[in-house]
Amino acid sequence: MSAAIKYHVIHSRKTKYPISVMCKFFNVSRSGYYDFVKRKDQPQHDQYFAEMISECQQRCGKTYGYRRVHIWLMREKSLYFNPKTVLRVMNKYGLLSEIRRRKKYKYMGQEVHKYENLLNRNFLADRPNVKWVTDISYIHTAQGVLYLSMIRDLYDNSIVAYRTGTEQTVNLVLNTIKAAVGKEAVAAELQLHSDQGFQYTSQAYFALTQEYGISPSMSRRGNCYDNAMAENFFSILKTECIYRHKLKTFEEARQLIDDYIDFYNNERIQTKTSLTPLEKRRQAA
Repeated sequence: MSAAIKYHVIHSRKTKYPISVMCKFFNVSRSGYYDFVKRKDQPQHDQYFAEMISECQQRCGKTYGYRRVHIWLMREKSLYFNPKTVLRVMNKYGLLSEIRRRKKYKYMGQEVHKYENLLNRNFLADRPNVKWVTDISYIHTAQGVLYLSMIRDLYDNSIVAYRTGTEQTVNLVLNTIKAAVGKEAVAAELQLHSDQGFQYTSQAYFALTQEYGISPSMSRRGNCYDNAMAENFFSILKTECIYRHKLKTFEEARQLIDDYIDFYNNERIQTKTSLTPLEKRRQAA
């Protein structure tokens, strides 16, 4: 029988028998019993902690797992708890993140230009704007499919630029590249990695990358892991944002994407660095 159970038994019979006699009978200390009574009469210990976690989940839209919540509590509230304690309280109070499965993408289009896989799954970059990954994803709404093209920097995982459109065209990709180059100081050795979608094998894509001095890099056919960091972002976006809403219109989807990418770049903590993407980018600057 554990000491806690013995203390419960003693407490339930305190009006019938002397405390000292029962403590001696159960071979527990009186000081231990009175500590138990003191803790028992206090407000629930986890409640304040749960309120802090709830604030965190409200800020991030209930997208953080216990590791990111643990970092947030240290950063924002100077609260230092074991991560497993954070997980226990999140479970107890229904504060876990909401999770959905990501969807798969289909290959489409005819090949014109094919490029060497320069990235070769080396997803680490030592400074901004030397390794970008790009891809297009599908956002389903009641009005139809909205296409999202984005460029992600592997240095800090920030979204450098993105564009949406109701048609999956080469121009959607070209406009994304133009937006990225227009806001960033591009390194001479910049690699831009993509899959073998028809937009990326087009003559227009080839011409624009040549104009900007960008080195195109391309995944091997049918190998999604070569562009895993681009697909990883779409998985995060859909899990933490898109799948949690029933989108009616293109405009509603665009606004949701705008808000989430702003949150992702400026506020969403990365577990490996304990920083947001743009915090890491500012450190490099």
